[in-house]
Amino acid sequence: MEKRKFEEESYGGEAPAQEAESPNPVQVAVHTTTGDKGKRRAVVATQIGSYFKERTTPGSQPTLKSVLASKEIVHKAKLGLAKWIVDARIPFNAIQSPYFQPALDGVAAIGPGFKGPSYDEMRVHLLADLKRECQLLVEKYRSSWKSTGCTLMADGWTDQRQRTLINFLVYCPAGMSFVKTVDASDVIKTANALFNLFADVIEWVGPSNIVHVVTDNAANYVSAGKLIHEKYPNIFWSPYAAHCINLILKDIASLPHIADLASRASKVTVFVYNHMILLSWLRKRKSWTEIVRPGVTRFATVFITLKSIYDHKEDLQALMVDKYFTSHKLSKSANGKIVSSIVLDSKFWQDCVTTVKIVGPLIKLLRLVDADEKPSLGIVYEGMQRAKNAIKTMFRNRKAAYTPYTSILKMRWDKHLKRDLHAAAYFLNPSIFYSEGFVEKANVLRSLLDLLDVETLCDDSVAAMQEIQLYRDCKESFGRESAKRSTSRLEPGEWWRLHGGSAPNLQKMAVRLLHQTSSSSGCCIERRGIMIQLTFKALTR
Repeated sequence: MEKRKFEEESYGGEAPAQEAESPNPVQVAVHTTTGDKGKRRAVVATQIGSYFKERTTPGSQPTLKSVLASKEIVHKAKLGLAKWIVDARIPFNAIQSPYFQPALDGVAAIGPGFKGPSYDEMRVHLLADLKRECQLLVEKYRSSWKSTGCTLMADGWTDQRQRTLINFLVYCPAGMSFVKTVDASDVIKTANALFNLFADVIEWVGPSNIVHVVTDNAANYVSAGKLIHEKYPNIFWSPYAAHCINLILKDIASLPHIADLASRASKVTVFVYNHMILLSWLRKRKSWTEIVRPGVTRFATVFITLKSIYDHKEDLQALMVDKYFTSHKLSKSANGKIVSSIVLDSKFWQDCVTTVKIVGPLIKLLRLVDADEKPSLGIVYEGMQRAKNAIKTMFRNRKAAYTPYTSILKMRWDKHLKRDLHAAAYFLNPSIFYSEGFVEKANVLRSLLDLLDVETLCDDSVAAMQEIQLYRDCKESFGRESAKRSTSRLEPGEWWRLHGGSAPNLQKMAVRLLHQTSSSSGCCIERRGIMIQLTFKALTR
């Protein structure tokens, strides 16, 4: 119970929500021929899938044949797939594609005798159909850009041929769209050069549709962001929130006492995993799970490792005092004595607890902004304030104790991440605004008032100022019981769409701000699956 409570306090105690997807309705065209004129009529039966589920749909009644299939037959079918995957040199992680199981379901629905696509069909007709399908999907996304606005993201990376590539993507609540990739290997990435690349994409998306541009916080990108805002006053620039939070965690991990703590924790982990005889003893314990070891690129893993070490406190201490270890020659070695003293030191464990609680709110915020499933612009400001307050509370408001940490937050937050968009979104987020923890600071209201003059965000700034008071006092449409109950149940942008009718000018701003993201994951194209990759190849031929 104590371990669970500690975990909830450290990392928010939230379980990822799971949403069930219903299968698309099946449409079948039945062709019949009339007697005299021989004319063909098409009778379209829609939504058959609502009444008769496919045999491969989860939860549907299985066929008698599938029930009677022996384990040997099932294994033979899987072995056949495995042979094809290995022979074609397809990476095993291709099985994790969201399109893998639907493809198998489609083959199973047809039954024996199904012949796969030929090489020519794949490279000509089917690829063209995939391209057309993806274009229709992008056009569907584009139709929502005008009302909800969108975020233009630039994601730089280096491929296996050491080419410097820049991916341009557009985010909106309906979905993320890949625009193009630019090979910038032979381009000197000055602010003007980057601005020209962005300008081409901005014109294609539509300047009035874009709310802000998200890039990394390198000096040339910062300068390019200023040039973009000068030419397009309605488009704002901000760096990746996830990258800035990672830099905060890096700075905290670089503090001498934190670095020393991480070094001692690393010695324990390395010692255990370098001696299989000790690891096998630990793995026999019922409560044992593997220790999370630090990654190379993610600074958050340093602190996740500290928490993982703390979770194994009882097991590690039990090993150090057990005769199995004390009678072994490893306990007499120099490393064995060092590790034993670390594990049996109560201050080491107390430092682990303190450190994890300090960075817990930051790691929770990082997890939220690093995902692109939900808009995150409206939670960044509040998340940083929560992290700062948690640190002060941790040290009982002793300034000398919390200043080393809060100064790092202030430097990174004020210098890089803090923007008018974040402050205004913080004010307009109903789940935060109507909570007890909301603090209406002067700079928050000033940021909101400055954005009222942006034409694409607000039609009438004077009327919007009057509407702010309705929102603040919870009157008219904001005072309905349904609006009060749904502040934390609905996404902030959708809440404004449903309950902001009495404040149309403020509603427009809130909808456009609260539907934006604050980060861009470097692997978003890869996570979007094979369709975008195939379409990209088709478009670049």
